[in-house]
Amino acid sequence: MDWRGFGPAMAGPKGVDLARAGLGAGLGLLLAGLALRGAGLGWLIAPFGASAVLVYAVPNSPLAQPWSVVMGNTLSALVALAVLTALPQADWAVPLAVGLAIAAMLATRALHPPGGAVALLVALGGPADWLATAGSVASGSALLVGIGILWNGAVGRVYPFRQPTQPGPHGTQDPTPEARIGLDPAELAAILEEYRQSSNLGVADLARLVGAAEQAAAARRMEGFTAADIMSRDLVTVGPEAPLSQVADLFRTRGFTSLPVVEGGRLMGLIFQIDLIRRARQDAFRQHHSLIRAFAHLIDSHRKRPPKAGEIMETGVPWVTPETPVGALLPLLADGGAEAVPVVEGPAIVGIVTRTDLVSALAQRLALLQT
Repeated sequence: MDWRGFGPAMAGPKGVDLARAGLGAGLGLLLAGLALRGAGLGWLIAPFGASAVLVYAVPNSPLAQPWSVVMGNTLSALVALAVLTALPQADWAVPLAVGLAIAAMLATRALHPPGGAVALLVALGGPADWLATAGSVASGSALLVGIGILWNGAVGRVYPFRQPTQPGPHGTQDPTPEARIGLDPAELAAILEEYRQSSNLGVADLARLVGAAEQAAAARRMEGFTAADIMSRDLVTVGPEAPLSQVADLFRTRGFTSLPVVEGGRLMGLIFQIDLIRRARQDAFRQHHSLIRAFAHLIDSHRKRPPKAGEIMETGVPWVTPETPVGALLPLLADGGAEAVPVVEGPAIVGIVTRTDLVSALAQRLALLQT
């Protein structure tokens, strides 16, 4: 027997995951309990702790989605109440209630493991008021979900998990490039059904995993290429004190879409064309001007105090070293990520890699593989 099978099957969590799950679950249960007590619906019940694990620790699980949490828990309570009403009180009625609750959750596509605990708790408690019991379970579950939506959004996670038919990050129905794997959602769903994994993995999750695998394979084919091989070296930079009129002129005359902001040879940040547009749009709303007028005022070099590059540059941008493999740039420059990645040695910038550079490198490597 391989005793390793009795060890942990999950990867070790990151510190941020520990904080998001632990703090979120504690806060969610506290607020939900206070709301229930304030509404006269009692307090927390043990199964809510298990629901909190799913909602706050693994919010992308199909078992943690709002329909599963609220419907699964509530339906389980109703099934247990029905068993208590229809059958005589006996020891065998308790496991029967749990079994029927599981079947009901599966039939309604609302499988939620804590629902089994809800059915067990209600069945063990004996006859109870239907409205009070089901109302408390439904309200508590809904509160955990509602607080979970706010919490997960605040810490940068998507909950409820975005389904394949929902608009993508650009408001279109197209999936992100890394999820465009040549299979539509129906085919992915069929694969999950065939391998009995639809309760453990969502269609969007599977698309992301397959896309990540394909991206890793592409990175493997790019072995031997580094950032130093494809980066632009003859850099045009501006200082943080450069007026935006100078930045706009460089964008117009050079055809750049991004400019490094450098001071004393040290990279301070990047400024993109879109940053100018966003700043002009903010000024237009604030001053009740048209966008064109606001943009013209933004880059007017004759202003008493013209805005500087350092005021709108993006800091904390991802960066790489000259030795970084080109494959590692793929996720950084993917759709929705960085538009350009600076290449640094120590504090100094020595190059920059844009999406155009990456596409050219991929095309060259593909041509070499085909010859």
